[in-house]
Amino acid sequence: MSPTGSIPLVDLGAQHAEVAAEVAEGWAKVLARTAFVGGPAVAAFEAEYAEYAGVEHVVGVANGTDALELALRALGIGPGDECLLPANTFIATAEAVARAGAEVVLVDCEPGTALIDVDATLAAVTDRTRAVLPVHLYGQVADVARLKAELPAGVAICEDAAQSQGARRDGLQAGAVGDIAGTSFYPGKNLGAYGDAGAVLTDSAELAERVRLIGAHGSPRKYEHTVVGVNSRLDALQAVVLSAKLRRLDAWNALRREAAARYDALLADLPVTRPTVTPGNEPVWHLYVIEVDRRDEVLAHLTANGVGAGIHYPTPVHLTEAFATLGKRGEFPVAEAMADRILSLPLYPQITEEQQQRVVEVLRAAL
Repeated sequence: MSPTGSIPLVDLGAQHAEVAAEVAEGWAKVLARTAFVGGPAVAAFEAEYAEYAGVEHVVGVANGTDALELALRALGIGPGDECLLPANTFIATAEAVARAGAEVVLVDCEPGTALIDVDATLAAVTDRTRAVLPVHLYGQVADVARLKAELPAGVAICEDAAQSQGARRDGLQAGAVGDIAGTSFYPGKNLGAYGDAGAVLTDSAELAERVRLIGAHGSPRKYEHTVVGVNSRLDALQAVVLSAKLRRLDAWNALRREAAARYDALLADLPVTRPTVTPGNEPVWHLYVIEVDRRDEVLAHLTANGVGAGIHYPTPVHLTEAFATLGKRGEFPVAEAMADRILSLPLYPQITEEQQQRVVEVLRAAL
């Protein structure tokens, strides 16, 4: 618990305390080498994360949004192409498609999980559809295997694995099932850097090489530029942090599962809708999201009493001003209904049983 007695939504300080010495040692080596962009630390992390995630190639990039954009560009997706994605996601998923020059097409979500509705996705495919971006929301894996089996030939799967490092479905790890995946290492993720960072995952050497090329100004060699690229590379200092945390990720995810199970028990007699886990899923509980009536009043009560709850996400993509052309209220009823009711409770590996009991006490009073 923080010095003020409040309970944060995420406690990054407690996580840092566990890796501080290892990070300091690694940073000292980077500073001595002065290899700040790329270099041995980045190469080491890319290899470690590829082995962990069960893919052949990992390319470190500047952030998760870049990861998705570069993945789409590596697939050759651009103007005239359509990409399908769920209406309930962080806006970066849609931004990546727009930045690649393609058209965003939204589909609704499954009730309970908020994962992409596979039936709705298959129904939305047209002859212009080039990719589907299933989002592994809240730490649970979407049904990529079914999408892979039933999508028409020529429609790629680009997984948004930003919230699911270590999650599995039917034994297959998030980011390792589709054609390519992008992930974010934003500080609050299960595997988080000390700033912005991200990566692209794929089994394809060709796609990995193209991602690396585009992310380095389209330059295979210094001052030679074969395509129009961008500047999106993983910093060595962030790679050191990620390597240190990766060695603890499975243990931290296990603690998240224990905390989620405690919430399940503590909330059993309250008038809330607890998270649904689909069969075959082994979630990593990036977020523990409940549904409640009078959500905004409940959130205000929690905040006023020192409980750092949140909403992920309060506005479906089509109801944001930025993407208002994608649909009107009523077109994606599941996502819209959930957006009015969802509430994320504090959850992180170091959260204590006493803290969770306090969260539920305050929630009980609010209800």
